[in-house]
Amino acid sequence: MGREEQHDLEPFQRDPCLINKNLIMSLVSLCLAAGSLPASADSSVTFPWPDIPHVPEQYEPVPMPPGFKVVVTGQEGPVFADHRGHTLYTWPVRQLRNGPVGERKGQPSCDATKYTVNSGLMSPYPPGFELPEVATRPSCIDVWNIVVAPKDAKPVGKWTIVQRKDGISQWAYDGYALYTSVLDTQPGEVNGGHSGPSGEVGVRRPVEAPSMVPPQFQVATNLAGRMLMTSDNYSVYASRNDKPDKSNCTAKCLEEWKPIVAPAYAKPRGEFGIIERSAGIRQWTFRKQPLYTHIGEPFAKMYGADSPGWYNVFTQYTPKPPADFTVQASPTGLVLADRNGKTVYMFNCADDALDQLACDHPDSPQVYRFTVCGGGDPKQCLKRFPYVIAAKDAKSDNLLWTTMWIDPMTGKKAKAGQAGALHVWAYRGRPVYTHYRDKAPGDMTADQWGEFYGYRNGYKAFWLRSDFGRGG
Repeated sequence: MGREEQHDLEPFQRDPCLINKNLIMSLVSLCLAAGSLPASADSSVTFPWPDIPHVPEQYEPVPMPPGFKVVVTGQEGPVFADHRGHTLYTWPVRQLRNGPVGERKGQPSCDATKYTVNSGLMSPYPPGFELPEVATRPSCIDVWNIVVAPKDAKPVGKWTIVQRKDGISQWAYDGYALYTSVLDTQPGEVNGGHSGPSGEVGVRRPVEAPSMVPPQFQVATNLAGRMLMTSDNYSVYASRNDKPDKSNCTAKCLEEWKPIVAPAYAKPRGEFGIIERSAGIRQWTFRKQPLYTHIGEPFAKMYGADSPGWYNVFTQYTPKPPADFTVQASPTGLVLADRNGKTVYMFNCADDALDQLACDHPDSPQVYRFTVCGGGDPKQCLKRFPYVIAAKDAKSDNLLWTTMWIDPMTGKKAKAGQAGALHVWAYRGRPVYTHYRDKAPGDMTADQWGEFYGYRNGYKAFWLRSDFGRGG
């Protein structure tokens, strides 16, 4: 094996002892009712979205100041937006390796400072190294527009007004200053950040409107949709064997499945109902599906979907990816793949300046990605992490998936038909990739490729379900 190949394989391949084909193929054989994946002769499986009309998640009606609204987005579900329908974001403070970064309640710090050196808060390198493209590096407020509060603005509920050091009055929600992203150009886009679970640092968060769920439940965002969880982080399931508003889980079934009991004082709310299992025992339902947890399952896992006829409950599914994509059963979960079954990867990046600007978008410096994928050589990057090519007439029917022209030698956007440019698929405005060492469908040798498990400056597989480690 050559030195280059040894480097490619270093710490990024998964431990072979984690491989459990039986577990994955049992998942493949059961999953579609309201969110599972039917069986296939090979590792390719159907998307985890049911073939039914898109049903948006319901949200609690809450008081808002004039000029704001709620927009139901494709992945985050209902989010607060400005009068244009552009998503609102916050930047809550977070502890990094060597100190905190972000904004504390009532203390906005995103300003017009143009940083030229790294902070040393997250990078393994000491502070003071010059950032790339400093001559054109924007300030924080160049990419994060301040949501300005008018002079006559008044607080409403969780909506308050904070005073910035530059004298501007700024709207805040739950104490955190509000911004919009220059990457969002139309209502419903959430290209500036995300609310899904991850280890990413420097990421801004869209401000979600409160879900219309009883106190015993919460909603968690992942790449498949808005998954229903209990308030203590256990996955919620439903059974194909049940009927609308009728549970058929009795006797031996109850050894593995625990009905989610509604307290005596609980009342139906939105799409959540209550049925009486037996005298005095009431069970929650969602869209008439009786709800359960899987006995003995660790929190935040989805193993119950491996049991025939059972599936995870979603309040809303993300829109289906274009027809150029498939879903594959990998050794440790389900991943999105191209039409040939090769795992799809997303590149994550936030620089280490004090304002922690994202560097994963084609408009941002590409030196971070080129360093990780090819030692600074764009040609090596194109070999190791080729773009997922889109036909020139390819179209998407949702805002999450788009196409763009990319100059592979610069990593930046190109004009349509420009010499050497590639027409590629993009997710949230960022190109997606495959990896040259993935040979068979379900291979994902480049997951966690890069710094900080691929979250800081590197590649992550497009996980629809990850049974081990850090997934999507």
